[in-house]
Amino acid sequence: MITVAEIRKKSENIYSEYLKSIISEEIFFPKTIRSDKSVSPDFNEMRSELAEVIEYSKDRKNFGYTITYKQVNTRKHGTQSLPEEISFQNESDYLKFLHKEKEVESFKANSNAILKQFPELIDWTKKYPKKIIENSKQWRELLFVCSYFKENPKPNFYIRELPIKIHTKFIENNKGILLELLNELLSTENINQEFSGTKDFEKRFGLKFNQSQIRLRILDSNIAEKFVAGLTDIAVTEEEFSKLKIPCERVLIFENKTNFSNLMNFLTLPQLENTIGIFGSGYKIADLKNALWLADKEIFYWGDIDTHGFDILSQIRGYFKQTKSIMMDFETLNAFKDDWDKGKPINKQSLPNLTSDEQEIYQFVKADNVNTVRLEQEKITHDYVLKQFAKIYETV
Repeated sequence: MITVAEIRKKSENIYSEYLKSIISEEIFFPKTIRSDKSVSPDFNEMRSELAEVIEYSKDRKNFGYTITYKQVNTRKHGTQSLPEEISFQNESDYLKFLHKEKEVESFKANSNAILKQFPELIDWTKKYPKKIIENSKQWRELLFVCSYFKENPKPNFYIRELPIKIHTKFIENNKGILLELLNELLSTENINQEFSGTKDFEKRFGLKFNQSQIRLRILDSNIAEKFVAGLTDIAVTEEEFSKLKIPCERVLIFENKTNFSNLMNFLTLPQLENTIGIFGSGYKIADLKNALWLADKEIFYWGDIDTHGFDILSQIRGYFKQTKSIMMDFETLNAFKDDWDKGKPINKQSLPNLTSDEQEIYQFVKADNVNTVRLEQEKITHDYVLKQFAKIYETV
Protein backbone atom coordinates (compact mmCIF):
# COMPACT_ATOMS: atom_id res chain seq x y z
CA MET A 1 0.00 0.00 0.00
CA ILE A 2 1.23 3.48 -0.80
CA THR A 3 2.50 5.56 2.13
CA VAL A 4 2.06 9.26 2.87
CA ALA A 5 5.77 9.83 2.16
CA GLU A 6 5.35 8.21 -1.26
CA ILE A 7 2.26 10.30 -1.99
CA ARG A 8 4.19 13.46 -1.15
CA LYS A 9 7.16 12.44 -3.30
CA LYS A 10 4.95 11.62 -6.30
CA SER A 11 3.07 14.88 -5.81
CA GLU A 12 6.36 16.81 -5.91
CA ASN A 13 7.41 14.89 -9.03
CA ILE A 14 4.46 16.32 -10.98
CA TYR A 15 5.03 19.88 -9.73
CA SER A 16 6.88 21.00 -12.86
CA GLU A 17 4.10 19.53 -14.99
CA TYR A 18 1.58 21.50 -12.97
CA LEU A 19 3.56 24.75 -13.36
CA LYS A 20 3.72 24.24 -17.11
CA SER A 21 -0.06 23.80 -17.20
CA ILE A 22 -0.42 27.26 -15.66
CA ILE A 23 1.59 28.80 -18.51
CA SER A 24 -0.28 26.77 -21.12
CA GLU A 25 -3.66 27.40 -19.46
CA GLU A 26 -4.40 23.68 -19.58
CA ILE A 27 -6.71 21.79 -17.23
CA PHE A 28 -4.58 19.89 -14.71
CA PHE A 29 -7.06 18.72 -12.03
CA PRO A 30 -8.32 16.31 -10.96
CA LYS A 31 -4.96 14.55 -10.86
CA THR A 32 -4.54 10.91 -9.91
CA ILE A 33 -1.45 9.76 -8.02
CA ARG A 34 -0.41 6.32 -9.15
CA SER A 35 -0.21 3.98 -6.18
CA ASP A 36 0.85 0.51 -5.16
CA LYS A 37 -2.30 -1.49 -4.39
CA SER A 38 -0.51 -4.41 -2.78
CA VAL A 39 -1.40 -5.13 0.85
CA SER A 40 1.04 -6.06 3.61
CA PRO A 41 0.65 -9.71 4.73
CA ASP A 42 0.85 -8.51 8.34
CA PHE A 43 -2.62 -7.36 9.47
CA ASN A 44 -1.38 -4.84 12.05
CA GLU A 45 1.06 -3.36 9.57
CA MET A 46 -1.69 -3.06 6.95
CA ARG A 47 -4.01 -1.28 9.40
CA SER A 48 -1.20 1.06 10.49
CA GLU A 49 -0.37 2.02 6.89
CA LEU A 50 -4.03 2.57 6.09
CA ALA A 51 -4.57 4.68 9.21
CA GLU A 52 -1.67 6.97 8.29
CA VAL A 53 -2.92 7.45 4.72
CA ILE A 54 -6.40 8.30 6.01
CA GLU A 55 -5.03 10.64 8.69
CA TYR A 56 -3.39 12.92 6.08
CA SER A 57 -6.26 12.77 3.57
CA LYS A 58 -8.78 15.48 2.78
CA ASP A 59 -11.39 13.67 4.87
CA ARG A 60 -9.36 14.49 7.98
CA LYS A 61 -7.44 17.63 7.04
CA ASN A 62 -10.07 19.36 4.88
CA PHE A 63 -7.42 19.67 2.16
CA GLY A 64 -5.00 17.38 0.38
CA TYR A 65 -5.62 14.15 -1.46
CA THR A 66 -8.96 12.43 -1.84
CA ILE A 67 -9.24 8.69 -1.27
CA THR A 68 -11.63 6.57 -3.28
CA TYR A 69 -12.28 3.25 -1.52
CA LYS A 70 -13.17 -0.19 -2.80
CA GLN A 71 -14.19 -3.38 -1.08
CA VAL A 72 -11.39 -5.89 -1.64
CA ASN A 73 -11.34 -9.58 -0.79
CA THR A 74 -7.82 -10.20 0.46
CA ARG A 75 -6.37 -13.67 0.81
CA LYS A 76 -5.13 -13.15 4.38
CA HIS A 77 -7.34 -10.41 5.81
CA GLY A 78 -10.73 -11.13 4.32
CA THR A 79 -12.89 -8.31 2.94
CA GLN A 80 -11.38 -4.86 3.53
CA SER A 81 -12.28 -1.35 2.45
CA LEU A 82 -9.02 -0.19 0.85
CA PRO A 83 -7.92 2.82 -1.24
CA GLU A 84 -8.56 2.26 -4.92
CA GLU A 85 -7.47 5.70 -6.06
CA ILE A 86 -5.56 8.66 -4.57
CA SER A 87 -6.21 11.99 -6.29
CA PHE A 88 -6.12 15.75 -5.93
CA GLN A 89 -9.45 17.18 -6.98
CA ASN A 90 -8.38 20.82 -7.29
CA GLU A 91 -5.47 23.22 -7.15
CA SER A 92 -6.11 24.34 -3.59
CA ASP A 93 -6.01 20.80 -2.19
CA TYR A 94 -2.76 20.10 -4.05
CA LEU A 95 -0.92 23.27 -3.08
CA LYS A 96 -1.92 23.13 0.58
CA PHE A 97 -0.69 19.55 0.76
CA LEU A 98 2.71 20.62 -0.63
CA HIS A 99 2.74 23.97 1.25
CA LYS A 100 3.28 25.75 -2.08
CA GLU A 101 0.47 28.34 -1.99
CA LYS A 102 2.69 31.43 -1.69
CA GLU A 103 5.28 30.08 -4.10
CA VAL A 104 2.70 29.49 -6.81
CA GLU A 105 1.09 32.88 -6.19
CA SER A 106 4.49 34.46 -6.84
CA PHE A 107 5.05 32.20 -9.85
CA LYS A 108 1.78 33.29 -11.44
CA ALA A 109 2.54 36.97 -10.89
CA ASN A 110 6.06 36.66 -12.29
CA SER A 111 5.13 34.53 -15.29
CA ASN A 112 2.36 36.99 -16.16
CA ALA A 113 4.78 39.90 -15.91
CA ILE A 114 7.37 38.11 -18.06
CA LEU A 115 4.92 37.20 -20.81
CA LYS A 116 3.15 40.55 -20.75
CA GLN A 117 6.44 42.30 -21.50
CA PHE A 118 7.99 39.58 -23.66
CA PRO A 119 5.43 37.21 -25.20
CA GLU A 120 8.24 35.64 -27.19
CA LEU A 121 9.47 33.99 -23.96
CA ILE A 122 6.45 31.68 -23.89
CA ASP A 123 8.44 28.60 -24.94
CA TRP A 124 11.19 29.37 -22.42
CA THR A 125 8.71 29.75 -19.55
CA LYS A 126 7.03 26.44 -20.44
CA LYS A 127 10.37 24.68 -20.57
CA TYR A 128 11.87 26.18 -17.40
CA PRO A 129 9.07 27.02 -14.95
CA LYS A 130 11.27 26.27 -11.95
CA LYS A 131 13.74 28.94 -13.07
CA ILE A 132 10.93 31.46 -12.70
CA ILE A 133 10.61 30.33 -9.09
CA GLU A 134 14.37 30.22 -8.47
CA ASN A 135 14.62 33.87 -9.54
CA SER A 136 11.33 34.96 -7.99
CA LYS A 137 12.72 37.95 -6.10
CA GLN A 138 14.57 39.54 -9.01
CA TRP A 139 12.33 39.45 -12.06
CA ARG A 140 11.82 43.19 -11.95
CA GLU A 141 15.57 43.72 -12.40
CA LEU A 142 15.95 40.88 -14.91
CA LEU A 143 13.27 42.42 -17.12
CA PHE A 144 14.94 45.83 -16.83
CA VAL A 145 18.13 44.30 -18.22
CA CYS A 146 16.30 42.45 -20.99
CA SER A 147 14.46 45.62 -22.03
CA TYR A 148 17.70 47.56 -22.20
CA PHE A 149 19.42 45.01 -24.44
CA LYS A 150 16.36 44.73 -26.69
CA GLU A 151 16.44 48.49 -27.22
CA ASN A 152 20.24 48.82 -27.22
CA PRO A 153 21.83 45.68 -28.73
CA LYS A 154 25.62 45.44 -28.53
CA PRO A 155 25.88 48.58 -26.37
CA ASN A 156 29.71 48.61 -26.14
CA PHE A 157 29.76 49.56 -22.46
CA TYR A 158 31.39 47.83 -19.54
CA ILE A 159 28.74 45.99 -17.50
CA ARG A 160 28.90 48.45 -14.63
CA GLU A 161 28.57 51.39 -17.03
CA LEU A 162 25.19 50.29 -18.35
CA PRO A 163 22.50 52.93 -17.64
CA ILE A 164 20.10 50.49 -15.96
CA LYS A 165 18.58 51.10 -12.53
CA ILE A 166 19.94 47.97 -10.91
CA HIS A 167 22.68 47.11 -8.42
CA THR A 168 26.12 47.46 -10.02
CA LYS A 169 26.89 43.76 -9.53
CA PHE A 170 23.44 42.48 -10.56
CA ILE A 171 24.34 41.44 -14.12
CA GLU A 172 27.64 39.90 -13.05
CA ASN A 173 25.83 37.85 -10.40
CA ASN A 174 23.07 36.70 -12.78
CA LYS A 175 24.86 35.98 -16.05
CA GLY A 176 23.46 32.44 -16.27
CA ILE A 177 19.76 33.33 -16.34
CA LEU A 178 20.38 36.50 -18.39
CA LEU A 179 22.31 34.50 -20.98
CA GLU A 180 19.29 32.25 -21.48
CA LEU A 181 16.81 35.11 -21.67
CA LEU A 182 18.85 37.25 -24.06
CA ASN A 183 19.50 34.26 -26.29
CA GLU A 184 15.72 34.02 -26.70
CA LEU A 185 15.04 37.72 -27.04
CA LEU A 186 17.81 39.04 -29.29
CA SER A 187 18.01 38.45 -33.01
CA THR A 188 20.98 36.51 -34.38
CA GLU A 189 22.56 39.64 -35.85
CA ASN A 190 22.62 41.17 -32.36
CA ILE A 191 24.48 38.23 -30.82
CA ASN A 192 28.11 37.33 -31.46
CA GLN A 193 27.45 33.69 -32.27
CA GLU A 194 31.04 32.48 -31.84
CA PHE A 195 30.77 33.06 -28.07
CA SER A 196 28.31 30.99 -26.08
CA GLY A 197 28.99 30.55 -22.35
CA THR A 198 28.68 32.76 -19.29
CA LYS A 199 32.44 33.32 -19.35
CA ASP A 200 31.97 34.97 -22.74
CA PHE A 201 28.87 36.95 -21.72
CA GLU A 202 30.41 40.31 -22.55
CA LYS A 203 31.75 39.15 -25.90
CA ARG A 204 28.46 37.49 -26.85
CA PHE A 205 26.32 40.55 -26.22
CA GLY A 206 28.64 43.30 -27.42
CA LEU A 207 29.93 44.65 -24.12
CA LYS A 208 33.35 45.94 -23.26
CA PHE A 209 35.37 43.65 -21.03
CA ASN A 210 38.68 43.47 -19.23
CA GLN A 211 40.75 41.54 -21.69
CA SER A 212 43.30 39.05 -20.47
CA GLN A 213 46.95 39.81 -21.09
CA ILE A 214 49.10 37.76 -23.44
CA ARG A 215 52.76 37.75 -22.56
CA LEU A 216 55.36 37.27 -25.27
CA ARG A 217 59.10 37.51 -25.74
CA ILE A 218 60.81 38.63 -28.90
CA LEU A 219 63.62 36.08 -29.22
CA ASP A 220 65.28 37.81 -32.16
CA SER A 221 66.89 41.18 -31.31
CA ASN A 222 66.62 42.35 -34.92
CA ILE A 223 62.83 41.94 -34.84
CA ALA A 224 62.71 43.64 -31.43
CA GLU A 225 64.66 46.67 -32.71
CA LYS A 226 62.72 47.07 -35.94
CA PHE A 227 59.23 46.24 -34.73
CA VAL A 228 58.85 47.12 -31.02
CA ALA A 229 61.55 49.69 -30.25
CA GLY A 230 63.93 47.10 -28.81
CA LEU A 231 61.44 45.66 -26.31
CA THR A 232 61.83 41.92 -25.74
CA ASP A 233 59.34 41.15 -22.93
CA ILE A 234 55.82 42.39 -23.71
CA ALA A 235 52.29 41.92 -22.35
CA VAL A 236 49.36 43.02 -24.52
CA THR A 237 45.62 42.48 -24.56
CA GLU A 238 44.01 39.75 -26.63
CA GLU A 239 42.68 42.33 -29.09
CA GLU A 240 46.07 44.04 -29.42
CA PHE A 241 47.81 40.71 -29.90
CA SER A 242 45.48 39.79 -32.76
CA LYS A 243 46.64 42.93 -34.59
CA LEU A 244 50.41 42.63 -33.98
CA LYS A 245 51.46 40.76 -37.13
CA ILE A 246 55.04 40.32 -35.94
CA PRO A 247 57.30 39.47 -38.94
CA CYS A 248 58.72 36.22 -37.53
CA GLU A 249 58.86 32.73 -38.97
CA ARG A 250 58.50 30.62 -35.85
CA VAL A 251 56.42 30.78 -32.66
CA LEU A 252 57.22 28.81 -29.49
CA ILE A 253 54.31 28.45 -27.05
CA PHE A 254 55.01 27.41 -23.47
CA GLU A 255 52.44 26.30 -20.93
CA ASN A 256 54.56 26.87 -17.86
CA LYS A 257 55.65 30.35 -16.84
CA THR A 258 58.79 29.15 -15.08
CA ASN A 259 60.21 27.65 -18.25
CA PHE A 260 59.04 30.65 -20.23
CA SER A 261 61.19 32.86 -18.02
CA ASN A 262 64.12 30.41 -18.07
CA LEU A 263 64.36 30.82 -21.81
CA MET A 264 66.10 34.11 -21.05
CA ASN A 265 69.23 31.98 -20.58
CA PHE A 266 69.41 31.29 -24.30
CA LEU A 267 67.33 33.98 -26.00
CA THR A 268 70.27 35.26 -28.02
CA LEU A 269 71.25 31.91 -29.51
CA PRO A 270 71.44 32.14 -33.33
CA GLN A 271 69.14 29.12 -33.66
CA LEU A 272 66.28 31.27 -32.30
CA GLU A 273 66.38 33.98 -34.92
CA ASN A 274 63.05 34.89 -36.55
CA THR A 275 61.33 33.52 -33.45
CA ILE A 276 59.02 34.74 -30.69
CA GLY A 277 57.91 32.96 -27.52
CA ILE A 278 54.42 33.08 -26.02
CA PHE A 279 53.32 32.15 -22.52
CA GLY A 280 50.16 30.12 -23.16
CA SER A 281 49.08 29.89 -19.49
CA GLY A 282 47.16 26.63 -19.71
CA TYR A 283 43.65 26.83 -21.14
CA LYS A 284 44.06 30.59 -21.71
CA ILE A 285 45.57 29.37 -24.97
CA ALA A 286 42.11 30.18 -26.38
CA ASP A 287 43.11 33.86 -26.27
CA LEU A 288 45.31 33.21 -29.31
CA LYS A 289 42.61 31.85 -31.62
CA ASN A 290 41.75 35.21 -33.22
CA ALA A 291 45.38 36.05 -34.04
CA LEU A 292 45.04 35.12 -37.70
CA TRP A 293 48.56 36.34 -38.42
CA LEU A 294 49.80 33.14 -36.72
CA ALA A 295 48.22 31.00 -39.44
CA ASP A 296 51.32 30.98 -41.64
CA LYS A 297 53.88 30.65 -38.83
CA GLU A 298 55.69 27.49 -37.81
CA ILE A 299 54.28 26.89 -34.32
CA PHE A 300 55.75 24.67 -31.60
CA TYR A 301 53.91 23.89 -28.38
CA TRP A 302 55.58 22.64 -25.20
CA GLY A 303 53.34 21.66 -22.30
CA ASP A 304 53.41 19.32 -19.35
CA ILE A 305 53.29 15.64 -20.26
CA ASP A 306 49.92 14.93 -18.67
CA THR A 307 46.26 14.73 -19.63
CA HIS A 308 45.74 18.48 -19.52
CA GLY A 309 48.91 19.23 -21.46
CA PHE A 310 47.69 17.07 -24.35
CA ASP A 311 44.19 18.52 -24.09
CA ILE A 312 45.65 22.01 -24.53
CA LEU A 313 47.80 20.78 -27.44
CA SER A 314 44.68 19.43 -29.15
CA GLN A 315 42.93 22.73 -28.48
CA ILE A 316 45.57 24.94 -30.04
CA ARG A 317 45.96 22.59 -33.00
CA GLY A 318 42.24 23.14 -33.54
CA TYR A 319 43.07 26.83 -34.10
CA PHE A 320 46.36 26.33 -35.93
CA LYS A 321 46.62 22.88 -37.46
CA GLN A 322 50.34 23.26 -38.27
CA THR A 323 51.27 23.27 -34.55
CA LYS A 324 53.95 20.73 -33.57
CA SER A 325 54.60 19.44 -30.08
CA ILE A 326 58.05 19.39 -28.53
CA MET A 327 59.30 17.40 -25.54
CA MET A 328 55.86 15.75 -25.17
CA ASP A 329 56.97 12.25 -26.19
CA PHE A 330 57.99 8.93 -24.63
CA GLU A 331 61.68 9.80 -25.03
CA THR A 332 61.29 12.80 -22.75
CA LEU A 333 58.88 11.06 -20.37
CA ASN A 334 61.18 8.08 -19.86
CA ALA A 335 64.28 10.26 -19.52
CA PHE A 336 62.79 11.73 -16.32
CA LYS A 337 60.92 8.75 -14.90
CA ASP A 338 62.06 9.52 -11.36
CA ASP A 339 60.25 12.87 -11.57
CA TRP A 340 56.80 11.56 -12.43
CA ASP A 341 53.90 12.77 -10.30
CA LYS A 342 50.27 11.72 -10.14
CA GLY A 343 48.28 13.61 -12.75
CA LYS A 344 44.70 14.85 -12.74
CA PRO A 345 41.92 12.80 -14.35
CA ILE A 346 40.19 14.10 -17.45
CA ASN A 347 36.82 13.06 -18.87
CA LYS A 348 37.95 12.64 -22.47
CA GLN A 349 38.70 9.22 -23.90
CA SER A 350 40.54 10.60 -26.92
CA LEU A 351 41.46 14.03 -28.22
CA PRO A 352 40.56 15.01 -31.79
CA ASN A 353 43.68 16.85 -32.93
CA LEU A 354 46.53 14.64 -31.74
CA THR A 355 48.82 12.58 -33.97
CA SER A 356 48.85 8.80 -33.51
CA ASP A 357 52.06 9.02 -31.45
CA GLU A 358 50.55 11.74 -29.27
CA GLN A 359 47.36 9.73 -28.82
CA GLU A 360 49.46 6.79 -27.65
CA ILE A 361 51.27 8.75 -24.96
CA TYR A 362 48.04 10.50 -23.99
CA GLN A 363 46.42 7.13 -23.32
CA PHE A 364 49.50 6.09 -21.33
CA VAL A 365 49.47 9.11 -19.01
CA LYS A 366 45.67 9.02 -18.77
CA ALA A 367 45.76 5.41 -17.54
CA ASP A 368 41.94 5.20 -17.44
CA ASN A 369 41.93 8.05 -14.92
CA VAL A 370 43.21 5.73 -12.18
CA ASN A 371 46.99 5.98 -12.02
CA THR A 372 47.45 9.05 -14.17
CA VAL A 373 50.98 10.25 -14.87
CA ARG A 374 52.36 13.77 -14.95
CA LEU A 375 55.79 15.10 -15.86
CA GLU A 376 55.92 18.84 -15.26
CA GLN A 377 58.03 21.04 -17.49
CA GLU A 378 60.16 22.34 -14.64
CA LYS A 379 61.35 18.78 -13.91
CA ILE A 380 63.09 18.66 -17.30
CA THR A 381 66.72 19.82 -17.04
CA HIS A 382 68.00 22.90 -18.78
CA ASP A 383 70.63 20.96 -20.71
CA TYR A 384 68.01 18.57 -22.04
CA VAL A 385 65.84 21.49 -23.17
CA LEU A 386 68.75 23.13 -25.00
CA LYS A 387 69.55 19.91 -26.85
CA GLN A 388 65.94 19.41 -27.93
CA PHE A 389 65.64 22.95 -29.25
CA ALA A 390 68.94 22.55 -31.05
CA LYS A 391 67.51 19.51 -32.87
CA ILE A 392 64.50 21.51 -33.98
CA TYR A 393 66.51 24.40 -35.32
CA GLU A 394 68.86 22.10 -37.16
CA THR A 395 65.91 20.94 -39.26
CA VAL A 396 64.29 24.30 -40.03
